[in-house]
Amino acid sequence: MAVDDGIQEAESGNFSPKLRSRKDGAAVALDDTDKRLLNLMQGSFPIAKRPYQHVASEAQITEQETLERVQRLISERIIRQVTPIFDTRALGYSSMLVAAKVDPENPWRAANVINAHPGVSHNYLRNHDFNIWFTIATEPDSPLGLEGTLTRLGELAGAESIRQLPTLKLFKIRMDLEMEAGTDTLAAPVGEAVAPAETEPQPYDEFDKAVIRATQGDLPVVGEPFGAAAEALGVTQDELLAHLEGMVERRLLRRVAAILFHRRAGFSANGMGVWKVPAEKTLELGLQMANFRGISHCYERPTYEDWPYSVFTMAHGRSKEECDAILDSIAASTGITERATLYSSTEFKKIRLLYFTGEFRDWEREHAGV
Repeated sequence: MAVDDGIQEAESGNFSPKLRSRKDGAAVALDDTDKRLLNLMQGSFPIAKRPYQHVASEAQITEQETLERVQRLISERIIRQVTPIFDTRALGYSSMLVAAKVDPENPWRAANVINAHPGVSHNYLRNHDFNIWFTIATEPDSPLGLEGTLTRLGELAGAESIRQLPTLKLFKIRMDLEMEAGTDTLAAPVGEAVAPAETEPQPYDEFDKAVIRATQGDLPVVGEPFGAAAEALGVTQDELLAHLEGMVERRLLRRVAAILFHRRAGFSANGMGVWKVPAEKTLELGLQMANFRGISHCYERPTYEDWPYSVFTMAHGRSKEECDAILDSIAASTGITERATLYSSTEFKKIRLLYFTGEFRDWEREHAGV
């Protein structure tokens, strides 16, 4: 196995982050019904007047017990939130994965500066010379734009270097953790590979924006969670639900789902496997890699002279060993053995973006005077 082991340790001589390799990490004990419920809340939460009734039926418990369990799982910080997941690119936001090289002695200083931007949704310390990896988005009508924002953010954070890694092709983006099955399931492909997703902006109007503002963030854990949003919008629930279904068809809304606290749910490790794939095989193998159950995100990204890895796969496991098993299985299946694995040692930030708020403009005025 020609895994680039050197990249699995910090390349700076001054800093060596600890990898989270404990089997259960900060996990909270969950019973079988909790695990079943978490799977359903991540992947089978319908856009319906009483969605918890549907989930309860699938879990073979009552709606009231479902509501009580979900509320408990939120209180115990297993579920981060139940929320609509809107499509950043379809809404015309510019977004990108960014790797930054910052002071390894004090990465928190740079991380706090980066985290202050409202478009930064994920920010991790990873075991690499480029030690901070974050995703950032800017609004469709941003005066500063994505390039200008990254330039200014790099200056504010004191980054020695910033590497832009935009999505060239999106093979998969679906973050749901398999709570019931074991490593064999995570390290195996599921179903048929699907074509790469489109990433072009889609048309939308002011009412779409109003619906997003009314529904984004935490949905209330009640029998009719869309009721308050419908009332605020001055429409019936049936009208709101039909509009949300239409937004799914127009690719503005991916789904409504529970987002978990990974480590509290038992998934204490995430490994970003990056692969050196021949250009002529990128489409074929990217689709194949994306089809593994333990992979949540799979993209084609640009290469550099000192960075030959074109396909990025994010593996989630209950241990570093489980992530390795997923990536090793991909290597065996595809025949691609030149890879590096970057593990996160610290989660600086993880949120869902809030769209069409004033925070983006406030940041640009304060930090760039535009």
